Amino acid sequence: TASSYSWLVSVDIFILFLLFQILGAVILGFGIWILADKTSFIAVLQTSSPSLKTGAYILIGVGTLTMLMGFLGCLGAVNEIRCLLGLYFTCLMVILITQVAAGLVIYFQKEVLKEELSKIIERLIADYDPLKDDKNLQGAWDYVQKQITCCGWSGAKDWESNAILINKSMTAYPCSCSNSSEEITGFCKLDGPLNGTATYADWPVHEQGCMDGVQKWLKDNLGIILGVCTGVAVIELLGMILSISLCKNIHSEDYTKVPKS
Repeated sequence: TASSYSWLVSVDIFILFLLFQILGAVILGFGIWILADKTSFIAVLQTSSPSLKTGAYILIGVGTLTMLMGFLGCLGAVNEIRCLLGLYFTCLMVILITQVAAGLVIYFQKEVLKEELSKIIERLIADYDPLKDDKNLQGAWDYVQKQITCCGWSGAKDWESNAILINKSMTAYPCSCSNSSEEITGFCKLDGPLNGTATYADWPVHEQGCMDGVQKWLKDNLGIILGVCTGVAVIELLGMILSISLCKNIHSEDYTKVPKS
């Protein structure tokens, strides 16, 4: 019957709304983590790039909105309130369109984003100074190089642009690049007879650039990233379909309850 069908749809959509509460909390937490993180590659980006900070605030807003809509959607599903279900459908559609648009922008602007990121890292390396007060940003980059086992952005040669290393005639090297040292900050002194000068080729550092390391990580985890994005989109589509279905069913029930003359 229409009543039992409506009840089943209400239960299904109630479960989906609970999932959206969890999803909203995850998105909100991810946005807060981007702003608060100080020891990873994200910290390097969010400290240097205003666009990533803006993206983090957008994530916080979307997460909060998703949780709010989930709560209103639960009320609409349980009490069969058409306006709440319609509002939820509209918000879901806007969020889904925004996600698709953001994905397309990232895909078609990936070379521009890559170039911007390269410039950020190049400036960071050139200005790197262990005595500076900017410990968070430099410490984050040291952490990245140590964890990914890489050196520089495209390679160790990037560090030849650093003013301090130039003054030292390249007889020192970044400790976080070292393939043996336990130190992860500052500059380490190069051992051996060097006649007062050296090049990056003399440093005991990792050969891989961090750009290759990051790309390898993305490639290795691409399936997980795409799976999560697809799962989120499917849940959103199901929520939209069920909310519309329940709205139509509520309309049909109300019509049958009109007294016949």
